[in-house]
Amino acid sequence: MNHSDLVTTVAGTLDLSRKQAEAAVAAVLAPITDALGRGDEVKLNGFGNFEIVDRPARPGRNPQTGAAIEIAASRTVKFKAAKPLRDALNPSGTETTS
Repeated sequence: MNHSDLVTTVAGTLDLSRKQAEAAVAAVLAPITDALGRGDEVKLNGFGNFEIVDRPARPGRNPQTGAAIEIAASRTVKFKAAKPLRDALNPSGTETTS
C-alpha cells in the first residue's frame, strides 16, 4: 500500500472526499514525523512503536569499482510491531521470535 492507496482507503472507509481524506492522513502523519524529528519515540497502542536509531559511520565498498568508502553516520527510524499486529499477521500462533 502506498500513500495514494491509503488516502483512497480512508476516503472510502469514512465516506470523505479525496481532498478531505488527504487532509486526514496528513493530520496523522505530520505529528508522527515531527515527534520523530525531535528524537521522541512514537507509541501507537495495538500497532507498534517507532523510534530513532543512530547508525555510526562505517566502512563500505563501492559496488561498481570495489573501492573502499566511508559510509557517513546517520539517523533512521526503527519500527517494532505491537503484539496485536503480530497476532493479526500470524493468526495460527506460528509467530517466530527474533
